[in-house]
Amino acid sequence: MVEAYSIPVTKIERSRLPGVTLENIPFGKTFTDHMLEADFVNGEWKNVEIRPYQPLVMSPSLAAIHYGQAIFEGIKAYKNEAGEAHIFRPYDNYKRFNFSAARMEMPEVPEDIFIEGMRKLVELDKNWIPALHDHSLYIRPFMFSSDEMIGVRPSESYKFMIILAPTGPYYSAPMRIYVEEKYTRAAPGGVGQAKAAGNYGSSMYVTAQARKKGYDQVLWTDVYEHKYVQEIGTMNVFFVIGNKAYTPDLSTGTILAGVTRDSVMTILEEMGLQVEEQPVSVDMLMEAYKASELREVFGTGTAATVSLIRELRYKDFVMSFDTTQWKVTPEIKSRLDDIREGRVADNHGWMFKI
Repeated sequence: MVEAYSIPVTKIERSRLPGVTLENIPFGKTFTDHMLEADFVNGEWKNVEIRPYQPLVMSPSLAAIHYGQAIFEGIKAYKNEAGEAHIFRPYDNYKRFNFSAARMEMPEVPEDIFIEGMRKLVELDKNWIPALHDHSLYIRPFMFSSDEMIGVRPSESYKFMIILAPTGPYYSAPMRIYVEEKYTRAAPGGVGQAKAAGNYGSSMYVTAQARKKGYDQVLWTDVYEHKYVQEIGTMNVFFVIGNKAYTPDLSTGTILAGVTRDSVMTILEEMGLQVEEQPVSVDMLMEAYKASELREVFGTGTAATVSLIRELRYKDFVMSFDTTQWKVTPEIKSRLDDIREGRVADNHGWMFKI
C-alpha cells in the first residue's frame, strides 16, 4: 500500500500547454504533461510514480498484446467558475475499475494509488482543464498484464497507469443510431459488465459497417433473439415514453453500469419523471413511436455526457425525431453541467475537490 502523499513526482522541464489551443479540442488526441505509473510485481504494488508523459518500452511478448488482459475507466475533471478543479464521482469509477479487475483475474488497485494518484496527477496538470462550457479534462486509468511470455494464463505482473487529455464536446450534433440485429456485444456470463478492452475491439467492425450506412453508432441487442436493446457502443441509452424514462436493466450482466447513467436516473427523478429499469424491446419502441409516445431518445456516458439521438433505424423502420423541440434531454444535460461546472450546489456529493 502506498501511503497518501508519498507518490514521488518528476516534473517536466517545460510544459507543452502554451502551444495548445484548448477550445473545442478533439477528444483523446492531446495529452497533458504528466502520467502516473505503477507496477504489480511479486504480489505487491511498487514503483508508483508520476513522471513526464512519454512512450513505454515493451517486449514483443508482452502478455496484454497477445491475450487481451486489459481494462480501463473514463472519468472527467472540471473547473468551476472560481477556477477550482473537481473530479466527477471518482470513487464510483474506482469501484467499477476493481470490479472489472476481478472479472479479468487481475489484482485490485489500492485506493491510495488510484484516488490519491489521480488527485495528485490532476492537481499537477490542472492548468490543462479547459475553463470553458462543455469542456473537461478526460482521465483515463488503465491496467494491463505485463508478463513477458507467451502462454494462456493470468499474468503474474501488471502495469497500472493514468493519463489525462483535455477535451471539448464529444458529439457536436444529434446522432443517428443503427440497431444491430446480427452481431453481439456481450452475452450473459461474459464480460459485458466489465470495462474490458476486448469489448471495444470486437465492436470496431460492426460500428464501421454502420458508419458506411451513414450512422454514428450501433445500438446493440441481446444475443438470443436480437429483440431487446442493450447499450450503444460508447453510451448507455434512455427512452422517454410518455412521462416515464426507460433504460435497459443491468440484471443480464451484459451492460456496463454507467456512472453517468446512474447520475441521470437521479436527475430524472428530481425532474418528476419515473425511471423504469427493465428489458426494453425494439417492438416496444416501435409501437411507442407509431403512437407518438416515444418522445425522446438519448445516450449517456463519461465521454459523451448526454447525447441527443435524432434517428433510430431497425431494419427498414426509421424512427426520426425533431430534437429542437425536446425538453427533457436538454434539461438533464443543463442540470448535470451546472453541477459539474459549479453553477449550482452539489447536493449529491458527486464532485471531488482537488
